[in-house]
Amino acid sequence: MESQVRGGTRWKRFAVVMVPSVAATAAIGVALAQGALAASFSVSGQEFKVTADTLHGEGFAQYGAVDSGYTLDGKKTAHAVAVSSFKDATIKNMCQSVVTPDVPFLGSITLRLEAGGAGHDAVSAHNLYIDVDDLNADATFNGIDIGVAAKDASKGPGMKGNGEQANPYGFAQQADSADLTNVKQTAWATTAGTFKLSGLHMSLHKGDGKGIECY
Repeated sequence: MESQVRGGTRWKRFAVVMVPSVAATAAIGVALAQGALAASFSVSGQEFKVTADTLHGEGFAQYGAVDSGYTLDGKKTAHAVAVSSFKDATIKNMCQSVVTPDVPFLGSITLRLEAGGAGHDAVSAHNLYIDVDDLNADATFNGIDIGVAAKDASKGPGMKGNGEQANPYGFAQQADSADLTNVKQTAWATTAGTFKLSGLHMSLHKGDGKGIECY
């Protein structure tokens, strides 16, 4: 079975039906032992932007969850997210950017990370989880099941566990594989068993991100 999706989704209400989401983000320094399930943690007060030319994923699943974390001034907060997971994923020409505002004496600072571009192997990830709240992409899903209970979405790597705030009996969807192109998304967190970034380039820029962010 094959399904194609084009467009975007924004989580203004947690009860909305999820559109299959995508895309690898390089949460640098988050690397658990290969094959391990992703851990739960408090998210920062900044979401980040990601683009990719293509993503191919084997063993896809998606379910709803809540990420707890902080605002930039240290207050507790929470975010409704769609957790997209892949047993294995390859990503071509990946870009990640995040803007940190009001750095003392410097103003806003933009971090930009690129990997898997021309002349380099694609970015690859195993047991990849992305907590996303906005997505635009063209997508083809093979062997898709929509409306399964989250705990029974066995085509993907399984739910995160480890204190994750998600209903195992809630809505989920899964597919044997997924192919996505022209990816643009914002996310709160990414974890992976392994994350290999070929041709990694990271740079810092003064300014609010205009003309520097991935989109």
